[in-house]
Amino acid sequence: MRSSASRAPAGFTLLELLVALMIIGLLSAFAAPRFFSQIGRSKAQITRAQIELFDKAVIQYRIDTGHYPSTEMGLPALLAAPFSEPVWLGPYLKTTTLPLDQWGGAYVYRVPGTGGREFDIISYGADGQPGGSGEDTDIGNWP
Repeated sequence: MRSSASRAPAGFTLLELLVALMIIGLLSAFAAPRFFSQIGRSKAQITRAQIELFDKAVIQYRIDTGHYPSTEMGLPALLAAPFSEPVWLGPYLKTTTLPLDQWGGAYVYRVPGTGGREFDIISYGADGQPGGSGEDTDIGNWP
């Protein structure tokens, strides 16, 4: 006969598993919102950095040609010489294609800009529409 002291444990009980799952659920309920809000902030920071690069490239384009690209030319004028531009010294960006913002939307470029600015470069955020708050906030080349 075997004694009960020499018997190996059979595993976890259902109650122990439920308690462990409850603890994991509580931890994820507190951690997940903080994690996902950090992702949104990171996307906004990357978009701001891209807009800053576009801003510098547009200024370099103006220095070389004497004028900003027109709204019709848009940001693609930084990658390939427009037919009507004899003094183009680009490309002004290191990429071969124009990147999209972090939410998959195209950047908006317009000349003249709003609020007295010479030009605007804008990302409309997660919703792709003007205005909004949180992740839907517009990001642009303004202070």
